Amino acid sequence: MAKIDILLPAMGEGVIEATITKWLVKEGSVVREDDPLVEVATDKVDSEIPAPADGKIIKITAPAGTVVQVGQTIAVIESDALAAPDEPGILQEVERIRETISEVRREKQELDNVSRNLKSRTPSGKFLSPLVRSIAARENISYSDLDRIKGTGMDGRITKDDVLGFLESLKGKKEIAQTGATGYKSPAAAGKEESEETLSATGKTPKAAGQAAASGDSGDEIIEMDRVRKIIAEHMVLSKKTSPHVTSFIDADVTKLVNWRNSVKDRFLASAGYRLTLTAVFIDATARALSELPMLNISVDGNNIIKKKNINIGMATALPDGNLIVPVIRNADEKNLNGLARSVSDLAERARNNKLKPDEITGGTFSLTNFGSFDNLAGTPIINQPQTAILGTGAVRKIPAVIETPDGDVIAIRHVMILSLSYDHRVIDGALAGRFLKKIKEILENYTPDLILH
Repeated sequence: MAKIDILLPAMGEGVIEATITKWLVKEGSVVREDDPLVEVATDKVDSEIPAPADGKIIKITAPAGTVVQVGQTIAVIESDALAAPDEPGILQEVERIRETISEVRREKQELDNVSRNLKSRTPSGKFLSPLVRSIAARENISYSDLDRIKGTGMDGRITKDDVLGFLESLKGKKEIAQTGATGYKSPAAAGKEESEETLSATGKTPKAAGQAAASGDSGDEIIEMDRVRKIIAEHMVLSKKTSPHVTSFIDADVTKLVNWRNSVKDRFLASAGYRLTLTAVFIDATARALSELPMLNISVDGNNIIKKKNINIGMATALPDGNLIVPVIRNADEKNLNGLARSVSDLAERARNNKLKPDEITGGTFSLTNFGSFDNLAGTPIINQPQTAILGTGAVRKIPAVIETPDGDVIAIRHVMILSLSYDHRVIDGALAGRFLKKIKEILENYTPDLILH
């Protein structure tokens, strides 16, 4: 029987490592091809790695809790059904892993080159060691920010811990103490001053004061964020720090659309096997609008605007545990309504069952979040970086509205919804955002579905 190493596969764009969270088999377990072997977690998604063929697990080399690199062996399987080493499938996977590792090495080399080119002193003359310059290059910390850091090293030098402390403060994990010229105190100095102030004002010891702050009022429950919630929190804070958010609103009379959908949804479900949701229609309308106004389908890289070739729309999806994930419908403008409805149903179902693949939550160029699924009227969504805009769709409600007719204005009951667009004001102005919302409104109010009913 042949033995083959099971390697951690490429887990998506920009992912170079993953954490082994749970083994679903033990050494000696007999498995079938495509049986799930292990659950792994990255900073983007949780997923499972399947067995490549029928066989027996003879060795697990990466126990639960281990952080492994892409291409690293995590287990060994023994099988007589495995493909020969020179078969195309295995060669392609090995080559893909090698390319990923090579790309990571190239990125590291580029970073090293950038850090070597950085000046060794800040504008005020503070010395920057090669390690500090490397961290600054990797985290895109400016010279002015470095100048604000109060060094705790010999002769006031900025140390690695000082820079990491500064980064933590930017993430909201530690408070920044503003101090005039320096602008920043190291965590140790800030903590010492805070303890002295607490002791002076309350007479309590620093430890007692800290315990009171952590526990809160009697009876309060302290719930630690899970891993996914921490990632979401960091991503949201990063987005607000990166992009100056502006949100614009418009309402749309979708009476014709709602009546049409109600007339076909049962036949569609019977013939297709999945529901025709309003979310699929909203994604269709968004893709059409982006085709006409492509400067909403962009990202920012320094001083450059990257105009995306493909329209890949992320669909914010609530998970049973209260967290959020954004699977991506790729090339949404090339799909008819049947294909979009199928994608929406499939991605939402697999997202809720933790079955998404890493590549299915990366590469989005624009996002949509449906507030109406929870009967909310509207919202101000946060941009999903590195995108520059996100559309929010509110609940469709029956309301009295003024309708213009040849015989004059009348009041009628109409289906109306609110659309909200949050956008990065660095590169998208109010005029363009307004045109985009108006285009979405026009498409929805005069919707012509590209739908095939069997």
